[in-house]
Amino acid sequence: MELTPTIGIEMHCEMKSHSKVFSTARNTYSEEANIHVAPVDIALPGILPVVNYECVKKAIKAAFILNCEVPKWMMFDRKNYYYPDLPKGYQITQNREPVGQNGKITIPFAEKELEVFIHDIHLEEDTAQLEHIGEVSYINYNRSGVPLLELVTEPCFHSKEEVVAFIEYIRRVYQYADISDADVAKGQIRCDVNISLSKTEELGVKVEVKGVSFLALADVIDYEIKRQMDLFAKGKEQEIIQETRRWDESQCETIHMRSKANAIDYKYFAEPNIPTIPISEEWKEEIRNEIPVMPLERLKRYMNDYGLSRVESNTLLKEKEISDYFETCLRIGIDAKIACNWITGSVLGYMNKEGIPITKVLLKPADLNFIIERIQDGTLSSKQAKEIVLQVLQTGKNPSEFITLDSAQISDETLLEAMCDEIILNNQAQKEAYLNGKSNLFEFFVGQVMKMSKGKANPVKTREILKKKLDEIC
Repeated sequence: MELTPTIGIEMHCEMKSHSKVFSTARNTYSEEANIHVAPVDIALPGILPVVNYECVKKAIKAAFILNCEVPKWMMFDRKNYYYPDLPKGYQITQNREPVGQNGKITIPFAEKELEVFIHDIHLEEDTAQLEHIGEVSYINYNRSGVPLLELVTEPCFHSKEEVVAFIEYIRRVYQYADISDADVAKGQIRCDVNISLSKTEELGVKVEVKGVSFLALADVIDYEIKRQMDLFAKGKEQEIIQETRRWDESQCETIHMRSKANAIDYKYFAEPNIPTIPISEEWKEEIRNEIPVMPLERLKRYMNDYGLSRVESNTLLKEKEISDYFETCLRIGIDAKIACNWITGSVLGYMNKEGIPITKVLLKPADLNFIIERIQDGTLSSKQAKEIVLQVLQTGKNPSEFITLDSAQISDETLLEAMCDEIILNNQAQKEAYLNGKSNLFEFFVGQVMKMSKGKANPVKTREILKKKLDEIC
């Protein structure tokens, strides 16, 4: 029996802004509870929300990136329900007129591209955070009122790989456009996953899994598809009901929360304390002009213009700051392939070892350019250059401070010829064997010159001189 899984995603991402979306409290991550809180966030009597225009502007920017229809007005609604982490008893969100609808975006997927259809994207406030310790639950209001973008896709995915690729790509998009830090480690991305199985083109019964972290996304989809397939295999597909489940990390399984036979009546109505905000054509054009080059366009340029592989390009594009570092290298004249090799090798290797972002890396593109030029003019060998790169990464000092007469590569041909003559003269047995056809002994002579020079002899010139001298003897 052929069963086709169909998946839709609701992606919630905390936005980047100085203050919260409807209050003056700071919008910043903190491990200390309840320190970034204003009266609006905890629903004190008489409070009134004030719209953060920075968040509105970024929400419109996200809608344009997703090729959505953007309305003429920005308006907000109240979504009414009770839960301990919702102090007002309602959430300010968008229901009647989301900031973006009917969108579509193309993302890189495997060796091809994947088209994803967007139902809508809307701006809302986040809830507070419940922390459960033993039998007691505590409320942390730091997250209450944090600006949240909710992106709702159509049910257009058919595998966990497609879903993960989409979320990862949108995460990069938000970072590139300065909409969000989209920091997975800080829990800034959460997803609701809707999964159904069907034998036909008609969608099956939809099961929703709430509040899934990015790191658990693939496991949740894997488990839920297998759970539903097992019920089909046993002839118990009627047990698959429209419901909401949650992911139990300790048991690695989804658990029933509530049935969802009918849509929950949130009794939406227009938020009376926030007037509608006009979105003029002039403002739209201004926002469009601020959209930077997106990751997919950079990917194509890296591959088509610079000849980088897809793997190399994706490594550089994984974080905006890494891609920006690479772009700076290109602007100051470093060859793309050479820059890529140094960044994906020495620089990222050091970052991973030290657990730091590239913004904290002490080796600047100009330093890297200086070192590369010293390789090209014969001052440094590749090995010496790697050692100096590491020293600059560790200290932040100018790379010229680590290049001395004693450390510089030997490229003087007269000196190299003298070394080669001495090595050939002192190794007569190896010379005769080489001349009699044992060509692999050539590496022996190269190694002896490198040993005599303590690794400082220019390897390219050393090989050229040795080859010439041995061929003349022949």
